[in-house]
Amino acid sequence: MTNTTERSEFRASGGDKGFFGQPRALANIFGVEMWERFSFYGMQGILLIYLYYSAAKGGLGIDQATAAGIVGAYGGGVYLSTILGAWLADRMFGSERVLFWSAVVIMAGHIALALLPGVSGVVVGLILVAFGSGGLKANATRIVGTLYDEHDPRRDAGFSLFYLGINLGAFFGPLLTGLLQSTLGFHWGFGLAAVGMAFGLIQYSFGRKRLPAASREVPNPLPASRRPLVLVLAVVAVIVAVVLVITGVITAGNLALIVIGLVVVAAVAYFVVILSSKRLDGTERSRIVAFIPLFVVNAAFWTLYQQQFTVLTIYSDERLDRNLFGWEFPVSWVQSINPIFIIILSGVFAAIWTKWGDKQPSTPLKFAAGTVVMGLAFLLFLFWVGGGPNSTPLLAMVGILLVFTIAELLISPVGLSASTKLAPHAFQAQMVALYFLSVSLGTAMAGQLAKLYDPATEGVYFGVIGGVAIAIGAVLALLSPWVLRLMRGVR
Repeated sequence: MTNTTERSEFRASGGDKGFFGQPRALANIFGVEMWERFSFYGMQGILLIYLYYSAAKGGLGIDQATAAGIVGAYGGGVYLSTILGAWLADRMFGSERVLFWSAVVIMAGHIALALLPGVSGVVVGLILVAFGSGGLKANATRIVGTLYDEHDPRRDAGFSLFYLGINLGAFFGPLLTGLLQSTLGFHWGFGLAAVGMAFGLIQYSFGRKRLPAASREVPNPLPASRRPLVLVLAVVAVIVAVVLVITGVITAGNLALIVIGLVVVAAVAYFVVILSSKRLDGTERSRIVAFIPLFVVNAAFWTLYQQQFTVLTIYSDERLDRNLFGWEFPVSWVQSINPIFIIILSGVFAAIWTKWGDKQPSTPLKFAAGTVVMGLAFLLFLFWVGGGPNSTPLLAMVGILLVFTIAELLISPVGLSASTKLAPHAFQAQMVALYFLSVSLGTAMAGQLAKLYDPATEGVYFGVIGGVAIAIGAVLALLSPWVLRLMRGVR
């Protein structure tokens, strides 16, 4: 039997190529993430319309702008909770255990959405799914990172394959939950999401022992004497949140704005804590500084991209011609277009990065290009400004979402990879959580911005947001040589 050092050397040499040229253990994480994304995107595909559809259509009848804000706040909460999941992994239980139990919590959340009626089901279900998804996302990414040495040229390609698993789930989830929602009702769709997560748990359970020992490591254990204090603080935090809701300080209308504020405070605090840690050496500290501009640009990218679940859902419901051979397909099916392109193109991008090897563009340039392309995607909506209900051709939306996909593949799997490459040893999972904080910020802002969307002024909306994204990407491109120097040998 090989020891941990030998396994590390085996990974670093690139000797383990049992899964499409990647480490065999990648297949297990690929599977659980695929089913988790099936349930996540399947539920999210019908969530917004469930909130604002009238009771006659099976919905809750919430105001459309408020509903969009709730969806944005929930999405931001998912990525905000990666902090908790990462902290539990780094300080108490290790990534592998946190991932497993997070999947259990996710399944419970989908069951609540399926079985509990009205607003109570939404509150309980979304809280459980948000916390569970946060724990799973940060740690699945970190475990993938343990499969590679930081200089392994297969690393970005491996994350692209991991991203393929995400998007297989993201493709089938909205298709099947949307079909059930349109034929049997919303709660059947939510129930299917729970079944999907159950499949993911079963699949993952069979392969847990094959994961590397590093996935179960607790890098910075919390002293036993401090655990009671942590428990007390957690209970106090829950009580404070409940009181704020009961007294009306936190409402559905201001939820997205509150999440934005929490994320900004958490991100600043996280950077300060990590940079001030005595466990970092000079190289690790420099790499954290390099991550700051990447964090800001990534947040801008996700502010646009996550509008697939807010503005683009409303647009698809009211402005898109969804007639397919005489049958109007469900709104949620539009959200399966992007994953189709991801499935087709992720292998292409993985092959390109592998073929180019050390000659491929640096991480900062990939971030810059992805943000510019995302801005261009929003400008494409300007060609159909001013149309009436169901006036935008389906082919136009397909083309726009193709541009979304190209932008996503330039930045998202690369960002996941960069967060593990730049991570200090003592903050491995928490560095991934810091990356997801930028996604959280962008997602919550997507919900807040959606409140400004109005078909009467959509030209200004799409034009301003797209133009700002292009400008942000261009600034990072100019700063990329400086950022690359701070990354100290990581590209």
